[in-house]
Amino acid sequence: MSVRPVLGAVTGAALLLLGSAAAAPSAASAAPSETVTVDSVGRIANGFVTLSGTYRCVAGTGPVYVSSSVQQGPSADRRPIGGTRAVCDGREHRWENTGSVSGDALKAGAAHVEATIVELRPTGILVLPHFHAVQRQDITLVRG
Repeated sequence: MSVRPVLGAVTGAALLLLGSAAAAPSAASAAPSETVTVDSVGRIANGFVTLSGTYRCVAGTGPVYVSSSVQQGPSADRRPIGGTRAVCDGREHRWENTGSVSGDALKAGAAHVEATIVELRPTGILVLPHFHAVQRQDITLVRG
């Protein structure tokens, strides 16, 4: 079994459990050296969506990932699009997440993406998400 779908599912579940307010720290709460960006164009082909951008983070106590989700049209449904393991060394790195979408759930055109740097911190017997940076951005999905 591939690690990416599992990471995407874990991250998506964590975001859903915490709700929008908890999953959306203000820009002031993120360390200035921790950022995530989203490229202005995403790709959609053969039932898969690929999103990308850059990130910068500093060391954490647990595994860190760049997760992403996409939303399109009047529906409030956000669709998780994978998760990439982050290297938190204070330098800028590229991220790219690919995830499958069912049927015609997404199509070429305007979309809204949320990318998050999330750390899974062990807390007793639980593993809780800690959000390092969030970016929300309108993009264009293109075929190919």
